[in-house]
Amino acid sequence: MEAIPNEGTALKKYDLKKRKSEDFMSRVNQVVVSKDRKSMLYQSNGTWGIVETSGSGKKAGDGVIKAISSMKVKVNPREEWRQIYREGWRYQRDFLYVDNVHGAPWDDIYNWYKPWVDHVRHRSDMNYVIDILGGEVAVGHSYTRGGDFPEVKSVSIGLLGADYEVVNGNYRIKKIYNGESWNPNLKAPLAQPGAEAKVGEFLVGVNGKAITPNTNLYTYFEGLANQPTKIHLNSKPGLEGARVIQVVPVANENQLRMMDWVEGNRRKVDELSKGQLAYVYLPNTGQPGYTYFNRYYFAQQDKKGAVIDERNNGGGSAADYMVDIMARELHGYFNSRANDHRPFTTPMSGIWGPKVMLINERAGSGGDLLPYLFHKMKIGPLIGTKTWGGLVGTWDTPPFVDGGRMVAPRGGFYDVNGEWAVEGVGISPDILVEQTPKDVIEGRDPQLERAVKEALDRMAIDGIELKPEPAPPIRYFRPKSN
Repeated sequence: MEAIPNEGTALKKYDLKKRKSEDFMSRVNQVVVSKDRKSMLYQSNGTWGIVETSGSGKKAGDGVIKAISSMKVKVNPREEWRQIYREGWRYQRDFLYVDNVHGAPWDDIYNWYKPWVDHVRHRSDMNYVIDILGGEVAVGHSYTRGGDFPEVKSVSIGLLGADYEVVNGNYRIKKIYNGESWNPNLKAPLAQPGAEAKVGEFLVGVNGKAITPNTNLYTYFEGLANQPTKIHLNSKPGLEGARVIQVVPVANENQLRMMDWVEGNRRKVDELSKGQLAYVYLPNTGQPGYTYFNRYYFAQQDKKGAVIDERNNGGGSAADYMVDIMARELHGYFNSRANDHRPFTTPMSGIWGPKVMLINERAGSGGDLLPYLFHKMKIGPLIGTKTWGGLVGTWDTPPFVDGGRMVAPRGGFYDVNGEWAVEGVGISPDILVEQTPKDVIEGRDPQLERAVKEALDRMAIDGIELKPEPAPPIRYFRPKSN
């Protein structure tokens, strides 16, 4: 298949005897070939059709299925589950990154769990059996998910992006999450212009209905996610004297709360270091992680060192780009007569002072590789607790017949010495610092505090101060006359 600008995807047909390809069909989104290879089901812009695989020059719209909404497929779940079980067993055998299934007696294991399938009564049971089967491989990333589940309708709950405290059964606003006003993708219902909600006010009503003491607050917001909603606020419990504001509750507060945590950490690092250290959080090593890195790292180049926080890093890709940037060394300057004669550095961008990295047990996959590379390149110490230890690659494992998936990791990581590394082991910190539930409840972060201390200690020894511009050079010269 070939992506063609402004036209979509073109499907090519290749003749092995003639060793020549030709256009078969244009503007297709996906295709499935029949078992006998004579027919092909295709999708194009929301429509489906069936065409013969012989010949060429097919067009989107040929063989279109007109009554697809009324099509029905008879499924025998028991037979389907038996087939899924065998496929799952075969996927680990045929697609795993090594051919020994990690030494597991794979034929015996097939027979161990096969009788379990006869007792499956729901697709979730089937996923459980497949998960147990995959567990015998003892490998990370052996995910099992999805499948032909019944559609269960849910009611969205509107959320205001706030914490509450209960006072005599009434809800009082304790904290309002503002989403950091510079971020257009975070909608904070109570912090929007005109909302004027205040910490300490009681939430006493929703759309004219009084909130009864000692009831679940969220029952009043059923079905109100992303819907204009009137809420009643008061300095005391009860609707009497309450004022009404209109807000749009959100369906999920996770990003609001995470950004509050990230910015809180940045401010704490700034305070503890007296403005000398940058704080950069990396939630993963996928696109969001790269966005966080580019936004936070390059915006703090005036700092003398950095705390890189990859705790809870969900992985994604190899983060060699980030590590390459962090490993940059200062090679020189170009002077500038602007900005108080602050010079341009070479390389142009970077934080040149000491760096430390925070890790924990909830960082894995790409979140394992990131501290591995950071440590290998001797950028700085690792602080916290050992990472998850799941460094294998996942791609190309086919789906099951009902759309479910079982991942057989396709690539395992080994080091420059030719030894398998990280998978099942994790990355250990140079400085072990635990963070207990008691610390979290008390609002403390001993790992972050130790990271700041370590960076400042190293700054006193290995810190880099930008050199001031030297005195203007005297380069004028004329040969002396005889």
